[in-house]
Amino acid sequence: MSSDESATERQASARRAIDALYATDLATRANGMRIMEAGPGSCTLRMIVRPDMTNGHGTCHGGVLFMLADSAFAFACNSEGHPTVAASAAIEFLAAARAGDELTAAAAESWRGGRSGIYDIVITNQRDERVALFRGRSHRLSTPPKKSGEPA
Repeated sequence: MSSDESATERQASARRAIDALYATDLATRANGMRIMEAGPGSCTLRMIVRPDMTNGHGTCHGGVLFMLADSAFAFACNSEGHPTVAASAAIEFLAAARAGDELTAAAAESWRGGRSGIYDIVITNQRDERVALFRGRSHRLSTPPKKSGEPA
């Protein structure tokens, strides 16, 4: 297999893994997040800020911004098909987003070693202004997590 074929297969495999996770991620889909791009160690999501996503100041709730970035992080770190969860995450809010804004969260793997990884996510608005920066540390599970109702 040539390196081009290998890269193409890795890309297709990553998209399948991300699409499978997205199909069962009710919270991400319920908040209108859509996958724009997906690849090995990366994922870009987009969503429109709805009025019910704003806080008492009329700006997008920080928890909604965190959720958007966290979802992009989850898809990026699960793109290789291994069950992977967040070990830690932090966010820096840079600018306000408002109802009607279209936000894009672009996640990229910055480092991976053993069962850990670090991912950086940049959230921008429709004017390509940075709204938030998020960094997550992932941990790959040795066995898949049990589903609700499954015996231990």
